[in-house]
Amino acid sequence: MSNPSLDRSFDFPADVPEPGLATRAWRFSNVVWLAAYVYVGYKGTQLWTRFIDDSNKAELFRRQDLRAAQALNRTALRLEGLLIKACQFIATRTDVLPDEWVSTLSGLHDRVPPRPFTMIREQIERELGRPLEAVYAEFDPAPLASASLAQVHSARLHDGRRCAVKVQYPGIDGIVRADLRNMTTVLYWLAKLERDFDYRVLMREALKYIPMELDFIHEAENSATMRRNFASDPAVIVPEVYREFTTRRVLTMELLEGIKVTDVDALERAGIDKHLVAQKLVEIFCDQVLRDGFFHADPHPGNILVQPGPKIVLLDFGLAKDFPPTFRDGIVRLTFSILTANREGIIAAFHELGFRTRNGNPDTLLAFADLFLGNTIKSKKAYADKDLIEQFNEELPRAIRANPVVEVPADVLLVGRMMGMLSGLGKSLDSQVNLFTTIMPYAQRLMMALPPSGSSDAAANTPAGK
Repeated sequence: MSNPSLDRSFDFPADVPEPGLATRAWRFSNVVWLAAYVYVGYKGTQLWTRFIDDSNKAELFRRQDLRAAQALNRTALRLEGLLIKACQFIATRTDVLPDEWVSTLSGLHDRVPPRPFTMIREQIERELGRPLEAVYAEFDPAPLASASLAQVHSARLHDGRRCAVKVQYPGIDGIVRADLRNMTTVLYWLAKLERDFDYRVLMREALKYIPMELDFIHEAENSATMRRNFASDPAVIVPEVYREFTTRRVLTMELLEGIKVTDVDALERAGIDKHLVAQKLVEIFCDQVLRDGFFHADPHPGNILVQPGPKIVLLDFGLAKDFPPTFRDGIVRLTFSILTANREGIIAAFHELGFRTRNGNPDTLLAFADLFLGNTIKSKKAYADKDLIEQFNEELPRAIRANPVVEVPADVLLVGRMMGMLSGLGKSLDSQVNLFTTIMPYAQRLMMALPPSGSSDAAANTPAGK
């Protein structure tokens, strides 16, 4: 059931009301207080460690990490909405963030406080235009999961099909729009204080993509595309969407069950090899990015389930991206150049994708290539290896300060976000994936199909030895 008045640009529809002035001011003050508390805490710790013994510095920063994460968790639970979504992303980065941040925020993946059932019932009936009982023969008032923008309930249709019903919180689109404005303002101030850490480019992309997640018809279309792309792979399961019971704010889909991908103990009890799960995840996302040019950009642990086999269940396609053909070609060239250690090919591919640095020096781009795949390939270590992460965390900030990246294409940010989440999942699963042997067959096959290019020809003639 489609809404013909919906603005298909994926910006917020013009009729979305924002909360009142008092609510906006309260939410803004909370965001400002949180930013000031975290910023001052780290700056104070940084200054204090100049005057103490080195052996105590790590403990002081650990305590500050815990204080900052707890403050963010409290504020996110108080405000809900966009801030919870930000916390969910932070909690996936077990590869680069301290355990204090990850463990404190990980509970927000699928344990966000639910909204009252009466509110959910009213939203469903308003969207579908009929009583709840006329649509669903059974409907469990207790949610299966509650997230930042919506919650999911199990139900049964009158024809007997079991389903999951995702219901957007009433008024959340207006709250998200107000929160985006608040966070943009705070990041502007932060950029003035710390000029080397200007995250406004990320906020500009959030302004572009977050409205997509508030449109469940868009999500239904993404889900259908993903089902088609993996129709021939029995190890990948994507729920069917029941379009006749779906609107912009209510999504009814096939109910699928499985073990949360990060629940390693449950995987072991079910006899599922976690290393095979990690391998299959990398292969699935290689298929998406390199083969299909259409990928799931939000693979956090709450969106991936595992069934015996192992079979991977992919959920929640609110944030999925269809690459332009030229961009997918650029990603293929970049990947092949990294795999073949071709410096000139890497730089040319980054430029082809739209990266620009302040003075044109390629060092920052090469550092990004190492983050993307390079260090893992060169060292023959597993993706998300602790030593590689520590090395990158030391080297990349220096490269960025010396030559900041001033233009980053939007699609690359989503790929980077996805790669970061996969890296975090890989660490949780003790990944043993050999990226070179996994990705090289994709890259070689796809490079042969690309149109001729000077940079890619050079890459193709480079030996693959490491």
